Amino acid sequence: MQDTMTRTEELHSIFWDMYKDAHGFRPRHVDTTGWTEAEFNQEFEHLSRMIQHNECERKISEEKAAHEFEMRVQSIIACGAEDRDMAMRWIHEAEQTRGDNDYLAYTLGLPYRYFK
Repeated sequence: MQDTMTRTEELHSIFWDMYKDAHGFRPRHVDTTGWTEAEFNQEFEHLSRMIQHNECERKISEEKAAHEFEMRVQSIIACGAEDRDMAMRWIHEAEQTRGDNDYLAYTLGLPYRYFK
């Protein structure tokens, strides 16, 4: 039994993963069986640019979400919460995240492990 992939299988596998990184889903609708290595490389360049753009957009979005979250905490404290811990409990209740900080971060678009 052979465990190594052919070059075409390797290129297809790379494309499959890069496409998911760029678009968020697998390319089930794309037929690469007739693609040349040059066509794969051209698509890799395009997908690479898209992944980089998406990463920049994600960071900007997370920074904005973090700022909005911190302003929300300050607002809740100004409205009567004794401290950040109480504000966090109120936010968890409002967001229905049951005290799960990772889920709260996900729900609010905050960076993963924001509360660690």
